[in-house]
Amino acid sequence: MSDTTAAQPSGNAFHYPQYVKYLVALLCHGFAAQILVVAIGWQVYDITRDPWDLGLIGLSQFLPALLLVLVTGLVADRFNRRLILCLCLAIEALCALAFLIFTLSHPAIVTPMFFILVVLGMARAFFNPASDALSPNLLSREAIPHGISLNSMNWQVTTITGPVLGGLLYGLGAEVAYGVAAVLLFLAICSVVWIGRVAQNNHVEETTISTLLAGFRFIKSEPIVLGAISLDLFAVLLGGAYALMPIYARDILQVDELGLGFLRAAPGVGAVVMAAWLAKYGIKDHAGRILFWCVAGFGLFVSVFGLSTWVPLSIGALVLVGACDMVSVYVRETLMQLWTPDEVRGRVNAVNRVFIGASNELGEFRAGTVAAKLGAVTAVVMGGAGTMMVAALWSQMFPTLRTARKLEGRVA
Repeated sequence: MSDTTAAQPSGNAFHYPQYVKYLVALLCHGFAAQILVVAIGWQVYDITRDPWDLGLIGLSQFLPALLLVLVTGLVADRFNRRLILCLCLAIEALCALAFLIFTLSHPAIVTPMFFILVVLGMARAFFNPASDALSPNLLSREAIPHGISLNSMNWQVTTITGPVLGGLLYGLGAEVAYGVAAVLLFLAICSVVWIGRVAQNNHVEETTISTLLAGFRFIKSEPIVLGAISLDLFAVLLGGAYALMPIYARDILQVDELGLGFLRAAPGVGAVVMAAWLAKYGIKDHAGRILFWCVAGFGLFVSVFGLSTWVPLSIGALVLVGACDMVSVYVRETLMQLWTPDEVRGRVNAVNRVFIGASNELGEFRAGTVAAKLGAVTAVVMGGAGTMMVAALWSQMFPTLRTARKLEGRVA
């Protein structure tokens, strides 16, 4: 915990100047990430018109996190987390510039883009656990739940406006989108440097198989944490439909780049409204039941989106998808940060990020491959139905999570 935190033991995360600078860095990084998502997806589909390639975009970013999971968490626990963020942001900025240079060559193939995506995925594999583990170092224990809500709201604000901005920038030219993303990543680096020195409980144990697996071991030992993380994993893995947005925009709903931006932004609208409500009120009781009902609702509204051919209904369904998903994010992240000791927080968050990546990037790969065989509508509707089945099954497999009433940690 930082000296600033000790001097200001408040439950309001805005009372911690270092955390506010961290939040600014996340904002810049979030905008850059969303702009890249829209630009890369649209450009790849423009060139190939193949849903399989859209699925490969997600897979290219997920595999590095999966293959490096034992290393990235240990690095976040052993080394300076702020320095890790700076290095990773610098690599992401270079990747954005590489996309820009590639675009200026007027490509007819997309293979080089996947090589850049792998490098981008490697940088994010180290960035995410270090970022997640750094946040509690900037706050008092009392302020962590508020900080989690603000982190989620921050990300969702970029999820709302970032895709719209990405669509507008891509309309001006793919190179414009990539250039703006690079500038935003540079600003994120400046914000992280501005945070200053941060105290953390560095991992000092000898590196063994046991220490590398500490994150997995901790999650396995906590059934409520395991249930919450795995529920989110399989729900979003099956219900993820974002990779198919270019197909829905161009071929089903027949909207342009700006329309794609609004579709990508719609889940964020619901999520940020829900995050704002959670930041003010939180979840006071019946947390487990609320979680399962919202996961089931996530699947239901994904299926509604999959069947819709009317733009307002599609956007409305996606808004509700985002609202339901935010509840799951809030419960999972609160449990992770309040229950995890700082000396293993990097490794636990690395495992958590692999679960998140599996649910998002691997979910996009699932959607793309199923769409290539059965069509986009079938892929989305089947995924939504699968998510509802997962909610029902997990409610029976993890009764302690279903009956949980309070979100309380056990780590002092």
